[in-house]
Amino acid sequence: MPGTAISPAEVTHVTSGGFGLRIDDRELFVSFDEFPWFRSASTDQIRHVERPHVRHLRWPDLDVDLTVESIEHPDRYPLRSAL
Repeated sequence: MPGTAISPAEVTHVTSGGFGLRIDDRELFVSFDEFPWFRSASTDQIRHVERPHVRHLRWPDLDVDLTVESIEHPDRYPLRSAL
């Protein structure tokens, strides 16, 4: 029996402060301050997002994996990067 279909994630726009990310019927904003791995990335690298699981996002060109919850609630996931 096939698994549940997962709609893809889509980057809707990129600004100097972050980018919009459409997931299902909602749009989230991914701030470069909260997620600095994206700050120096090209627009093409940011737009190349995969959704291998309903709660998991991957940017293979950047070697970045995030949970949807960490984007929705970055305060629950304090940054542990030296960037």
